[in-house]
Amino acid sequence: MTILRTDGIMMRFGGVVAVSNLQIKIEEHEIVALIGPNGAGKTTAFNMITGIYTPTEGNVLYTDEHGREVKITGKKPSDIAKLGIARTFQNIRLFKELSVYENVMIAKHLHLKADFFSAALHLPHYKAEQVKAEVEVEKLLKSVNLWELREEKAFSLPYGQQRHLEIVRALATNPRLLLLDEPAAGMNPKETEELTAFIRKIREQYQLTIFMIEHHMELVMDISDRIYVLDFGETIASGTPQAIQDNERVISAYLGVEEDA
Repeated sequence: MTILRTDGIMMRFGGVVAVSNLQIKIEEHEIVALIGPNGAGKTTAFNMITGIYTPTEGNVLYTDEHGREVKITGKKPSDIAKLGIARTFQNIRLFKELSVYENVMIAKHLHLKADFFSAALHLPHYKAEQVKAEVEVEKLLKSVNLWELREEKAFSLPYGQQRHLEIVRALATNPRLLLLDEPAAGMNPKETEELTAFIRKIREQYQLTIFMIEHHMELVMDISDRIYVLDFGETIASGTPQAIQDNERVISAYLGVEEDA
């Protein structure tokens, strides 16, 4: 089943076209990567999908948990998140002074149904939801081996664990589709290897579909089912990792350069 597709989305900033006629299709439980040089339009594409930008043209369509395809173009990021789409960002956006536990609990509150009045007065309905959230956060942190670090401040964690925590915080919103924006940015080889195993684990454990932007080609080629390649806002190739590695246009535009500039 197709969980997400973009129908010719375009993003124009004044006279500059950042992304043109983007046609992406992601099947349920796939890991799909979006690659390309810096400035190719990758994060702009993510921002259109998650509601930060409204496409100048085209639509973003998502298949909800009931199997209904719904247009999410122009919806608020919070409403898109509630449908089951979560994302991380290239720059870590943890609450650095809060604990591991508190960071994840804040995300869990996205799905609490109690209104402000119930929460302020600690009415029974709110208390029941809060207890349920606490149980779920404990279970989640234990499943990803962060429970022992629950009282640690986010800023005190090693860089790789901060990246893991950001992904776990996204998992706390109970997504079906998880968008990862350069999850391996700034990681050393050991941290990247651990991240690769972590992404595989959560895909299987939580039956996720994962769409990621990533410059680390070893990770991309190792973990992706399919890859899309952007260059100057245009899709220049799509296919399996092997097909992308063998594509002359991709090699010329991206894979053949020594350093991403």
